[in-house]
Amino acid sequence: MNNTIQIVRGMHDLIPNDVVKWTYIENILKKILINHCYDEIRLPIIEKEILFKKSIGTITDVVEKEMYSFKDKSENKICLRPEGTAGCVRAVLDHSLIFKKKQRLWYIGPMFRYERPQRGRYRQFFQLGVEVFGYLEPEIDLEIILLNLNWWKKLNIDEYLTLEINTIGSIEDRMVYQKELMKFLMKNKSNLDQQSKDRLFKNPFRILDSKNKNIQELLLNGPKLFNFLNKNSIFRFNLFCKLLDLIKVKYTINNNLVRGLDYYNDTVFEWKYKVSNMSQNTICAGGRYDNLVKKIGNYSSPAIGCAIGMERLISLYSLISKKSNFFIKKNDLFIAFLYPNLYLESLKLSRKIREIFTNVKILLEITHSIKKKYLRKANKLNSKIFIFITSKNIKKKTILTKDLKKKVDFKFSESELLLFLKEVFI
Repeated sequence: MNNTIQIVRGMHDLIPNDVVKWTYIENILKKILINHCYDEIRLPIIEKEILFKKSIGTITDVVEKEMYSFKDKSENKICLRPEGTAGCVRAVLDHSLIFKKKQRLWYIGPMFRYERPQRGRYRQFFQLGVEVFGYLEPEIDLEIILLNLNWWKKLNIDEYLTLEINTIGSIEDRMVYQKELMKFLMKNKSNLDQQSKDRLFKNPFRILDSKNKNIQELLLNGPKLFNFLNKNSIFRFNLFCKLLDLIKVKYTINNNLVRGLDYYNDTVFEWKYKVSNMSQNTICAGGRYDNLVKKIGNYSSPAIGCAIGMERLISLYSLISKKSNFFIKKNDLFIAFLYPNLYLESLKLSRKIREIFTNVKILLEITHSIKKKYLRKANKLNSKIFIFITSKNIKKKTILTKDLKKKVDFKFSESELLLFLKEVFI
């Protein structure tokens, strides 16, 4: 019987090789955010349960079934955050960041939803979110799309992604449309699958983005949300599409794209990919939520945001990237020694080198062995430079050095070695 304690279902570890990939991709995303003048905000993982009930909506799957909710020792109802937007809105209100001031913000971290784990979907999952406050113009919708597009181009995955957009109008528009949609769905209730029947009275809009082909065919004959939208929403969406056309951004209008949370209005969008054996194909999604700030606090501010599913992005990148060699574990400088009494000499040298070359990965072996053994290990780690300390060379005040890429051996004094390393690493 195996008594080993295993990871909680739906969670996942990131082992060192995974972390190299994550760090590489995160750094690319962050550099582009900085380039666009977006500021980082860091938010708590635990929030009051009421925050999400108020913002996401009590009849959504997230609030009804998926939130990790519990009471703390003071009997306060709290939860692990299921998404980042509501917490970000709460923070900018708490700290008066948006009163008469526009904000471009981003965050990254884990979210939690109790749903069926599958490839690309975990119960703890990471999102990088972007939130912009204070801009009502459709030009800010375009900025978000172009920001996304810059990410994909820098990662060389843009050709694998397609952009779907829609406008869902105002809450009032959707209330009128919902009545007509319900009439149509009730007439055709016998043709609905079980998931759609479950959603029928709770959140009928979610039926619009059903993955069931039969449901999608049925909806072709149903009422269209676009026909119920107010003139301002239609004008705004047409202007947004015109801007995308002018910048030559490819997109598809998907009239059934609604997003799963109640707080969205007008522009919504999703970036999707089509790669074999990856069923969860939305990599980034978002939209406008102009009423959410007032719903959470006593202040009105237009807003728009989006979030990347980091696990899905990294899975996609790993499948199609030509940079797989980049993720092989490696170090820059490998230091080893022949006899036990040479450890302190090796340690002193490594400390001196680390003080000067702070960005260089330096591995100091702490056990002794023959040169051939450590050369094999240094090559396995793709080291650039190999240093080997011997008693004979200590007496001669020289340091055995090998350029593993050029396959050239040297004998340097300490000062010569430091100059040589500057040529290699700086």
